[in-house]
Amino acid sequence: MSAGSDPIWRRPVTYAAIGATQADDFLRYPPQGYRAIERRVRVGYGADRWHHAWTETLSWGIKTRSGFRVKQVEAPAEAYANTYIPVTFDDAGEPVAPAELSADEVFADTGARLVRAGDSAVLLLGVGALSIREPVRVLSVVDEPTRRGFSYGTLPGHPLSGEESFLVEQLGDGSVWLTIRSISRPAATGWWILLPFLRLAQLWFLSRYEHALTKPLATPAS
Repeated sequence: MSAGSDPIWRRPVTYAAIGATQADDFLRYPPQGYRAIERRVRVGYGADRWHHAWTETLSWGIKTRSGFRVKQVEAPAEAYANTYIPVTFDDAGEPVAPAELSADEVFADTGARLVRAGDSAVLLLGVGALSIREPVRVLSVVDEPTRRGFSYGTLPGHPLSGEESFLVEQLGDGSVWLTIRSISRPAATGWWILLPFLRLAQLWFLSRYEHALTKPLATPAS
């Protein structure tokens, strides 16, 4: 049975450099043949903006607010049996929580389900039969007191091959920042032909992501 005929949750990612967007030098030394991009933008200030930014990011809101529809792929427990959550550290370098194996679902206080390493999803862009399908796998989740985000890799059927990560941080002065990183190249010959269009679309969506978390926050009813 080919990988393309397997259920999405069982398919391997379509590139070898898993975790490349987590490397500090990934802009200088991207995987051969891949284009590396990093964007960093301030999205606001204060506790409310911080809470809004990380909950929206970790519940796919950064995608849905940018025009995508997200179809979660149900998977059996075995898909998470060896999901590894690495040890995380605070700003002083002290460990926040030990590494662990976990398949538990996690929800924000808003009720939104947060992404887990091992989750699979199909990102849809467009209408009906003309929708572009982007199957992806969540690779890692950052859950620290002032740094939260996740990365995902592409699965068979995605127009691109590579990885993208979103990280929200709150600095000591209260400002909240979003960092977006990606490595990518067209996944198949047909998409190479459309490379200029893909690059323009990619830059456009980077701008959409940057603005997705900066919209005015809802004020409590008096």
